[in-house]
Amino acid sequence: MKKFEIKPKTWLLIAGITIVIATVSGSCVESKKIALKSGAQLWSENCQRCHNTPSPTSFSHQEWITVGMHMQTRAQLTDKERDKIIAFLCQ
Repeated sequence: MKKFEIKPKTWLLIAGITIVIATVSGSCVESKKIALKSGAQLWSENCQRCHNTPSPTSFSHQEWITVGMHMQTRAQLTDKERDKIIAFLCQ
């Protein structure tokens, strides 16, 4: 009877594919959780963790858009998250 062996390169490939699948499936679950959050929740979780935030009335709608674009990069927010936060601040 012939013994079946898997080469080390094959193990590395299998491990790499497994890690990619686990990462992608985990991020999909996280995306769904984020999608369910309101602008107020996102503002509280993302903006207030680093600094005291100004009152929503401190800036005009257009100014909040500019602030949102800047902070999106710094806080690593998605476009949808940024838009929800701006909508909350400008209501």
